[in-house]
Parts: sequence; structure tokens; C-alpha cells
Amino acid sequence: MNSTPPSAPAPVPSVAAENAPPPSRRRLGGRLIAAFVALGIIVWLADFGWHAWHYEETDDAYVSGHLHMIGPQIDGQVKEVLVADNQRVKAGDVLVRLDPLETEIGVDKARAGVAQANADQAQAGAALAEAQARVDQARAQVNQIDAQLQLARIDFNRNQRMLGNEKNDGAITRAEFDKSRSAFDAVQASADAAKASLAAMQAALQSARARIEAVQAAAAAAAADLRDAERQRADTVITAPADGFIGNKSVETGNRVRAGQTLFALAEPDAWVVANFKETQLARMHPGQPVDISVDALPGQTLHGKIDSIAPASGAEFALLPPDNATGNFNKVVQRVPVKIVFDDDSRAQFAGRLRLGFSAVVSVRVR
Repeated sequence: MNSTPPSAPAPVPSVAAENAPPPSRRRLGGRLIAAFVALGIIVWLADFGWHAWHYEETDDAYVSGHLHMIGPQIDGQVKEVLVADNQRVKAGDVLVRLDPLETEIGVDKARAGVAQANADQAQAGAALAEAQARVDQARAQVNQIDAQLQLARIDFNRNQRMLGNEKNDGAITRAEFDKSRSAFDAVQASADAAKASLAAMQAALQSARARIEAVQAAAAAAAADLRDAERQRADTVITAPADGFIGNKSVETGNRVRAGQTLFALAEPDAWVVANFKETQLARMHPGQPVDISVDALPGQTLHGKIDSIAPASGAEFALLPPDNATGNFNKVVQRVPVKIVFDDDSRAQFAGRLRLGFSAVVSVRVR
């Protein structure tokens, strides 16, 4: 009798195997995921290409604005400091007061100099008037003596004709003729003396005029010294040149400061952006084009503006030591050109208080 071995029991399917989707569904899911990824990549590439075609972009951009370096015009000691770091000030606000004692002494000395110059000017004017009167008197005397000289000459000539000679007796005697000639010579001498006196008086008048010009010049110099002393006294009060925020404060009460020393930096709130574009990006750029601006310090915010102007030279040309490519090996480097971008009114009103000079930005210019 043949005996057959018992057959192995059938495997029981596991729960995971029972719940697993069939292979066709798994392949469909993978294809859908791949399709979505590919579609996302295509959309991203399309958006990137559209943006690259319509915009020129750079991240080499910074917020800029008017930055005033404030310092004294004269040497002096700080008497009072009226502002603190980061404080907002308005144009004309007093920032620092210097000790005015030295400048007040200078004003007093200058006023004394002006008074002395005015006195010298009055004295020189009186001397000029006196010299002019003496010249007029000497000229009148010359005219008077000239008239007497003319009469004496007429008498002398007449008596000379009336004087007799060896053949004929004249109408007058030799003694009378000699008397008229002596009178003529005396008047002639007086006329010469009067003319010499007039010349001396005219020389004195010219000297008085030169003196008055010198005194007037000294008076003008004294008045200029007074104005300069008053200016220095006014410079003991340092005021804000514009509205803005105080920064980089480096002065305290009692410090001795020098003319030209920087005590504060004042940043005006009206800012703009300077974007350094490659020279190859400038072909389609011109003032007035719209600009989108993203500031690193304002994440998620897009500011708007427009191109105000394009620099007349590259940044390398404005550098302290411009590159010299005329010698040695030459490697072409794409240059960057600064472009000034101003914010529109809405962005300025919304974000002006949050912008600070030096913030980094990303700029996109619509060129097509």
C-alpha cells in the first residue's frame, strides 16, 4: 500500500501584504509625483526665464543718503553737549556749545580796533580838509600875485619905453625907471615864492589823501576783523544742518576740540539706493524705469522706486587708486557702474523710518 506524504500548509498572507496597493497603483503614484516635480521645475524655469528676460537684477546694492560730518569751525573747550546717540534732531537745533570766553575777548579787541580806526579816519579827514584849505589859500595868493605881477610888468614896459637915451631926453628919469624895475622884480619873486608854496601845499594835500586812503583801508580791515571775531563767537554754538539722526557721537562736556574735528555724524532720513550693476546689464537701462527693491532688514517686504540717474563712470574710476591696465598682464574684469534709485512716495512714507544707511538690498529693474 502506497502512502503519500502530507502536503505543506499554504502560507497565510500578512496584513501589510494585504493592505499594500497593487504594483500598478504604485507605479501610477510615482509617475504622478515625478510629473508634479517636473511641472514644478518647468514652472520655476519659466518664471526664472521670464524674470531674467524682463528684469536686470543685482544684490550689490546698499541704502545710501546724506551723511553730514559735524564738527567745530574753531578750537575750544566743550561747555555743553545737548544731544545723545541716535537722537532725532531738526535743522537748527543746538547740538554743542563751546566756551565763548576766548571769542568774546576777541570781539572786544576787534571793536576797540574799529573804534581806533574810526578815530584815525576822522583825524585824517580833518587833516585832509585842512590841507585842501591851505591849497585853496595858496592858489588864491598865487592868483593875486599874478595880477600884481602883470601890473608891474605893464609899468615896467611902459617906463622902459619912456626912458630917454643919450640922444633924446625921456619922459622919466633913470631913477624912476630903476624904481619900476625893482618893483617888478620884487613882485616876480613874490610870484615865484607863492607858486612854490602852492606846490608844497599840493604835495601836502596828496600826502593827506594818501593818509586818508591808508586809514580807510585800516578801518576796513578792522571792520573785517570784527566780523571775523563775531563769526568765531557764533561758531561756539554748533547746530544741526538738517533734519536727521545723530550717530557716531564722540564728544563729551569738558573735551578740548580742534577746528575740523568730527564730533557727530548726522544721517538724513531721506534715503535712496545705490546699486552697482555690471556694465553688461546697462544696455537697456535709463532713468525713470520702475524698480523693485528688497531690503535684507525688511524680510518679506518689497519696496518700489525708479532709476534716478546712472553714474558717469565705473566705480573703479572713482576709486582712490584706479586700476592701471596699461602695464603688465591684462585680465579683463567686468566693471560695475553705480545706479542711483529713489523710492516712490508710498514706499518712502511706509518704510522711511525703518531704513538705515548702509542696509543691503536686492534690486530688480524692469527693462522690458
